[in-house]
Amino acid sequence: MFNEIMEKFEGSPSQQAVIRLLLERGFSVNDDGRVVSGGIEIPNTGIAREIDVDRRVVDSTTNAILDDPELRRIFQNISQVPSLMDLAPVLDLTVLSIAVDNAEQKGIVAQVTGTLADNDISIRQTISEDPEFTDEPRLYLITDQDISGTAITELRDLEFVRKIELQ
Repeated sequence: MFNEIMEKFEGSPSQQAVIRLLLERGFSVNDDGRVVSGGIEIPNTGIAREIDVDRRVVDSTTNAILDDPELRRIFQNISQVPSLMDLAPVLDLTVLSIAVDNAEQKGIVAQVTGTLADNDISIRQTISEDPEFTDEPRLYLITDQDISGTAITELRDLEFVRKIELQ
């Protein structure tokens, strides 16, 4: 679906940058063509500055979104999910990051969470990056306890795991 959305803006790399930012941040577009997070409006100048485009590019992108029924339905229903990753050091949580060989393989999350459960490790949050949004998608698991060497070895031995990092 990501590729289909980006194709609608293939003639404008600047508009594609706006689309990518909206998707990555979980920002919506309201009926007035304003970028919002929940009920909070995000100024187009701030969005433009973040991705180094002119504010008018943000305006034209949101107008194009509202003019396209499919895009309108998508961008009016996006929502943000708060992440514990940045708070982990403050809250004394552990972040486990797993890079895999093929992110589209079935059962990755099930095998990883099952391995942690088998090692009596509870998971506070799981975040998986979409392979369509990033070149090297990762699976992040946030726990409120340390991950034992045994558990790390078991995870490393899963056939699809390419790299493991603890934060």
